[in-house]
Amino acid sequence: MDACWLCARPLGRRVEYHHPVPKSRGGRETRPVHPICHRALHATFSNKELARIGDDPAALGRNPELARFLAWVMNKPADFHAPTRRRKA
Repeated sequence: MDACWLCARPLGRRVEYHHPVPKSRGGRETRPVHPICHRALHATFSNKELARIGDDPAALGRNPELARFLAWVMNKPADFHAPTRRRKA
């Protein structure tokens, strides 16, 4: 069974693919993630920030906002979904 690149929980029926370096910044590689994890990433970081951090989920998890999300989602079922807060302008 595959695991989510961001939270390391087992993947469910719905899988999305995240570009650690956004396509708009030249990224080609993708990583499997839960839809809720994918939305949390893009709600927390700009494409410029994602390009700078790259393929390092541990570095992403050091962000306090994303760390709170990861702690909250850790014991949820693989197919769990909830609305994601939007990025603050």
